[in-house]
Amino acid sequence: MALVTGGTRGIGLAVSRSLVAEGARVVLTGRDASVAAEVAAGLAADHPSGDAVGVAVDVRDPASLRAAVAVAAERYGRLDALIANAGVGRMAPIQELSDDDWREVIDTNLTGAYHSVRAALDALVASGGTIVTIGSLAGAHAFAGGAAYNASKFGLVGFTEAIMHDLRDLGVRVATVMPGSVATGFSRRRGGADDAWKLQAEDVAEAVLFVLRNPGRALPSRIELRPTRRRPAGGA
Repeated sequence: MALVTGGTRGIGLAVSRSLVAEGARVVLTGRDASVAAEVAAGLAADHPSGDAVGVAVDVRDPASLRAAVAVAAERYGRLDALIANAGVGRMAPIQELSDDDWREVIDTNLTGAYHSVRAALDALVASGGTIVTIGSLAGAHAFAGGAAYNASKFGLVGFTEAIMHDLRDLGVRVATVMPGSVATGFSRRRGGADDAWKLQAEDVAEAVLFVLRNPGRALPSRIELRPTRRRPAGGA
């Protein structure tokens, strides 16, 4: 049984779909309750061997995350995995970056992961579960215009590795998946033909499933995932 934050689109939706297709029970979250419910119902209908329920969550709000964990406990009786995926991208050079954009990125991508882990932790310790954060290669390689996003993802990598050490002797496995360019329309961009070289959201989902499928004695604690080919010269 898994809780997937930001599960209504992009990587989170691909992870949720892959889990339900394998017969898992999933609580997926999004900021819009009706969208989350509609997405979950569609996944459950398409893959009747699994199940899904959608819950409105803003990962900046710890109370909404605790409520999502309570839904998991009430509906499914346990929580085996947290996929901390919710994230936003606001790209601008530092001289143009607004205070509001800085706060939204850090509060969602980094502090939101902290709130997600804290909300789910007791349940995951009880089940001997797994935490997977969805990081980014931007958490290891900075780029111009990425001050807020790079800071959030560098921080997320450090946070994930630190709690891996905190929790491993409690039986909770912690890993991060760090994809490079993914064709999801992230950061207010629409995907298109020029994105054909990029990873697909399903590729990232497969990496998450790889972590979850590993036997309890084995922990692939950091997975860096790149497109096979480089970005085409002059590409978008």
